[in-house]
Amino acid sequence: MKIICAKHTLDLTQPVVMGVLNTTPDSFSDGGHYYASGALNLSLVLRRAEQMLSEGAEILDVGGESTRPGASPVTEQEELDRVVPVIEAIGANFDAVISVDTSTPAVMRESAAAGAGLINDVRALERPGALQAAAETGLAICLMHMQGQPVTMQQDPSYTDVVRDVALYLQARIDRCLEQGIAIERLILDPGFGFGKTDADNLALLRNLSQLAPAQMPILAGLSRKSMIGRLLDRDVEGRLPGSLALAMLAARNGAKILRVHDIAETVDVLRMQQWVYGEDR
Repeated sequence: MKIICAKHTLDLTQPVVMGVLNTTPDSFSDGGHYYASGALNLSLVLRRAEQMLSEGAEILDVGGESTRPGASPVTEQEELDRVVPVIEAIGANFDAVISVDTSTPAVMRESAAAGAGLINDVRALERPGALQAAAETGLAICLMHMQGQPVTMQQDPSYTDVVRDVALYLQARIDRCLEQGIAIERLILDPGFGFGKTDADNLALLRNLSQLAPAQMPILAGLSRKSMIGRLLDRDVEGRLPGSLALAMLAARNGAKILRVHDIAETVDVLRMQQWVYGEDR
């Protein structure tokens, strides 16, 4: 299984790691890490990018808008200022697949021009103009399921059958992409763990991950440091590494091809050991 990300071809024969690089001041885990004296510091960003790549990340996911529960939206210009210079700097210094975590059409277009290879949209191209913008870029696209919006999504999530409901939603978004001329080979699916989901919903989706995508379509799983781990294991954000690694392993065994994580080296080790145990290609 392979997916074209602009000038890069991403081999998904085995699961790969996507490193989280949030250039926001308020993301739940790493918000504000790349700011100095109140301004985004590209040297800090590049140092972290180099570390993640050296630890085995194959994708760097750059995001300029926090989508944590309760997060407020940012302006288009704020997001552009946080994202585009980072993509340009990473592209100028490293040969890596760069993903842009955005729902904003202008950010999609400008990020593509700056060197991004993948659009990672938590709103599955539902913002006005996003579907057309994503189609025009020619980039790979990750469509994620979210019930509601970040500011309210965790207030009272409810489903008839969470696995069926999420699968139907993702199929509907695939259909809209196909109508827009986006080839299915460009698409990745994400069930949206923690985005309008109870803990029981998240666990059901993880157990049934392979049912959420048509055959041969890659699934992305973002479970790293999620609040579910904190609730189930009574751990704060800094104590969620063991839970994150367990969920990464389970997601990979259940069919995830891309794991979006904060802890790169540790997750890469988990995947390598899993491959040794199960005799898969190393």
